[in-house]
Amino acid sequence: MIVISNPFTIADEIRIIHSLFEEGLSMLHIRKPDFSEMEMAQFIHQIKPEYRSNLVLHSHHELAEDFGINRIHFSEKERKSQFDNPVRFSKSCRHKSTSTHAIEDFNALENDFDYAFLSPVYKSISKDDYSPKTDLFEALKSRTNIKTKVIALGGISPENLDKTIQNGFDDVALLGSIWKNENPIKQFKLCQKIVRSYFQ
Repeated sequence: MIVISNPFTIADEIRIIHSLFEEGLSMLHIRKPDFSEMEMAQFIHQIKPEYRSNLVLHSHHELAEDFGINRIHFSEKERKSQFDNPVRFSKSCRHKSTSTHAIEDFNALENDFDYAFLSPVYKSISKDDYSPKTDLFEALKSRTNIKTKVIALGGISPENLDKTIQNGFDDVALLGSIWKNENPIKQFKLCQKIVRSYFQ
């Protein structure tokens, strides 16, 4: 199970991130689209060194090597326009992921990616007016890419986790479900319990 950071700075964010890792979070995607390189470096610096190998950078990939981060993420736009940028392929970044919004794009991915988000599965919790245009459960029946794991994103909550995993997704990513909840840690543990019941 993956958690994506709140795109905006929130109170107690670093403390919550540390608590999530303490509760067994395996990967945290750092998505801060408005952060400058300096702001991103300052943010990462606050996260305990022992957790940095569990971080995935969505931007300022050039910082990865400095902080011992070996995972980077490409937006759909980046993947299509900047994938050949050598700066983004530091030797330390052995693991790469990306975002997709249609099964055709997911199926067309090269083998460079460990996993890809496919979204939105449900109406987004964090973004207004962001809902599925197609039934992604139906679309998954046309999956031909079996080397890349497909991760459900968009509106994932404890109420629909069972349905999501039972209908073909390899794993889930949480954003609004965590950061819009008044008790992010309790919500994470609830989701974690459901997901673990499928992968133990």
